[in-house]
Amino acid sequence: MQTMADPIIRAALTAPDGTAVVCGEVNTTFAETMSRCKRLIGYMRSLGLKTGDRVMIISKNCHRYVESYLAIPAGGFVIVPINTRSTDKEIAYAVTDSGARLLITDMSSPGITPEITSMFDHVLKMPDGYETALAQSEEAPFAEGVSEDTVAGIFYTSGTTGAAKGVMLTHRNLIANAWTTFTWGRLTEDDRWLLMAPMFHAAGTIAVLATTWLGATQVVLPAFDPAKALDLIEQEHVTSTLAVPTMLIALIEEQLAKPRDVSSLRLMSHGAAPIATEVLVRAHKVFPDAELLHLYGTTETSPIAVAMPHEERLLGTPRASSCGQPAIGVQVKVVSSNGMDLPPGQVGEVHIRGANVMQGYWRKPDETRAVLKNGWYSSGDLGYMDDHGYLFLVDRLKDMIVTGGENVYSTEVEEVLYAHPMVLEAAVFGVPHPRWGEAVHAVVVPRGEVTADELMEHCRSRLASFKVPKEIEIRREPLPKSASGKLLKRELREPYWAGHATRIGQYS
Repeated sequence: MQTMADPIIRAALTAPDGTAVVCGEVNTTFAETMSRCKRLIGYMRSLGLKTGDRVMIISKNCHRYVESYLAIPAGGFVIVPINTRSTDKEIAYAVTDSGARLLITDMSSPGITPEITSMFDHVLKMPDGYETALAQSEEAPFAEGVSEDTVAGIFYTSGTTGAAKGVMLTHRNLIANAWTTFTWGRLTEDDRWLLMAPMFHAAGTIAVLATTWLGATQVVLPAFDPAKALDLIEQEHVTSTLAVPTMLIALIEEQLAKPRDVSSLRLMSHGAAPIATEVLVRAHKVFPDAELLHLYGTTETSPIAVAMPHEERLLGTPRASSCGQPAIGVQVKVVSSNGMDLPPGQVGEVHIRGANVMQGYWRKPDETRAVLKNGWYSSGDLGYMDDHGYLFLVDRLKDMIVTGGENVYSTEVEEVLYAHPMVLEAAVFGVPHPRWGEAVHAVVVPRGEVTADELMEHCRSRLASFKVPKEIEIRREPLPKSASGKLLKRELREPYWAGHATRIGQYS
């Protein structure tokens, strides 16, 4: 049996003086990291937290976030990472839904108001309060009685009804992802991983366990900035990283404008959003020594389900539009609408099975039963496989928009628009965007006089900034519908996507 305590224990044993984390001027060894994790556990227990209690974290990337990500589950608690761009209403929902008792935060989120902090039994502020707590706490042992099936974290992802769903990932799920990471990344103790995607996102923590287990180093960038990321690659001799497509585009532009020595970079993995082949071509030219690795999965799959190593070798071939083959230990199949397995070449819904698949949605049994059947997870994505198991994604069953690596569900935005008294009909969908991959676009039929600016302000007051439509189009004619009255978003979306070739690879 393996739990999230095992990587910490092994690293402290095999590489006690090795560098675990580089974060600004702070360098911590693996021995120090284990001690700090145990003191954080001791502090949480001194507050009266019990096994299974939820601990929310809202913070930019930092070495303390890495410690919390490791220590909270290792101590028998459940980590609840929250997007730093969430509004107070979104945070309040997550607090109420999860029942989190402790908030660990650097107070960087505008959604953390006095009303929000009052919802917790305890609030631990970074950096000063955190450091004081560790300095005054004794080391406590890792939790006993934690099994592979114990929930390690609840990771919130938007639901199609607008209410966020808490994805329950167990120790088994996250350990399975670590093993998958070893495989596709071919990581060793000599690697230096640049952690630049936000840690509240599956992309940000994708390699935390794997690098810790190996005794490799994580170089932490608090918030993504292409110039600072490239500077760190050069200064810290970074060997590997993961970027969402918007990050990769920004890195390309910055490197072209001001070249750095990036010869140490051997692996540039990407995922979390659609990406154009042209971007990959440019990436290969700018980072010629780096392997390009495409990853596909969802939060519900911990997240890796499919991987395409050495993508640069496939540019210009038919398989360049594939997101790869199933990861080791993961099964992937394509299923028809009536539940039948489909042969190669036929489009259907992508289903995934393996030790990486979530336990379910927190306190949402109906939603869990809808997507988990006989161990298979229904991804909601449409695709097909070729005769060698390469997966090609062609569409999404759910009208999810992936903008800058963040997932936005159209119905959540529509619900806000419909709350405006002058909105008669509303449709929200993704349109191509040169920087963000997709942009949130809304079409509204009003029942009276209203401007796009007024509707935009209405959305800004109720949604995180990345969910607010970049453009709201006012129409006077009814939106297209099927004979049954169902809104035909495809007819609205198609003109914007004509001539655009994109690939889908996302963490939901």
